[in-house]
Amino acid sequence: MKQLKKISLVLIILVSIINCNNTPSPIDDSAQLLFKSGFEGDVHIIPGGYGSEDYENIVGTDSETNFTWPINIYGASESALHYIEDYDKQAVNASIQTVIGHNGTATKVLYNEENYTVNGITQCPYEILDITEGTKDLYVKYWMKIGSESMNQPDKWRALFEYKTKDYAAGTGFRLISYIYTDLSGNPYWHWQGDDDPQNSEWEIDNTSIPVPLDQWFLTEYYWHWSEGNDGRALWKINGQVVGDHYGPTTRNSKPIDFIILTQIYGDANPKKQWIDDIEIWDGIPE
Repeated sequence: MKQLKKISLVLIILVSIINCNNTPSPIDDSAQLLFKSGFEGDVHIIPGGYGSEDYENIVGTDSETNFTWPINIYGASESALHYIEDYDKQAVNASIQTVIGHNGTATKVLYNEENYTVNGITQCPYEILDITEGTKDLYVKYWMKIGSESMNQPDKWRALFEYKTKDYAAGTGFRLISYIYTDLSGNPYWHWQGDDDPQNSEWEIDNTSIPVPLDQWFLTEYYWHWSEGNDGRALWKINGQVVGDHYGPTTRNSKPIDFIILTQIYGDANPKKQWIDDIEIWDGIPE
């Protein structure tokens, strides 16, 4: 009997050792901060960039976060403001200004205004260009203020943010995009969309229950999990409230993301103004 007890004890010890050796190593799945800036310090805009006078670079190191412009996440290069049909910067322009921010104190911000549109395509996005690692998750948040000048006109739209995969223009890619629409009475509401063409949506979400803040700061958040399967996800929040949370493909034909329009001023409701501050970009949803 004593011999059996000794054998049993040895077996228990061996099993314990095996189990300890097979225990998976802890996995650190916490989100990592990739970029953060509130335009403080010597951050400024300079002309030229991307081989064209239609681009202007935001450059400099943020004195509060130590992150440097331009944004080069996921292998991106040549990220810049892109002037499109700007009519010598009279139709649309951008500048870095000091204003009263979302916390009630003076802060530097990216300011855009669009006075009118030329050929219906005038815009001035900040583009994160030539991404080489475009199959990864991304979370973006920043504070934003939108002027109310044109947001009571009926049946209008303005784009806020988007990404496009490679070959979107050729018809084989995918775009994720956020809008503010106005209804036939001129009431603004949110619109969240994935499409393979501006006229052909894969899915759309309208949200009229969350108010569109005008002439006041609000927090906007975007997150996506790049996938061609049902595990894909596209999430948009305003002031912590979910505008839309779509599960399903966030690309087509396995195309990686080509570029991200981080901020956008574009649409048929003019004139319009906006202010952007305290940008953060993470590789997942931060805790």
